[in-house]
Amino acid sequence: MIQNDQELQALQERILLFERVLTEARRNYSPQNYRAMAEGYLFEIDRMQAEIRSYLSDLPEYAEAA
Repeated sequence: MIQNDQELQALQERILLFERVLTEARRNYSPQNYRAMAEGYLFEIDRMQAEIRSYLSDLPEYAEAA
């Protein structure tokens, strides 16, 4: 669970890294091998994006106190 904006940024950068890995793999793997290796990355990207959406959907505590 993301606790702050620094963790948010780290997770966003990790997603970009995973997307770069997949982009490179699409160029270099056969379709069968790509599908096999991409599944785990795509699952993790989906999980991280859901975590980001959850974090961004909540207001910061200081905003709620105002």
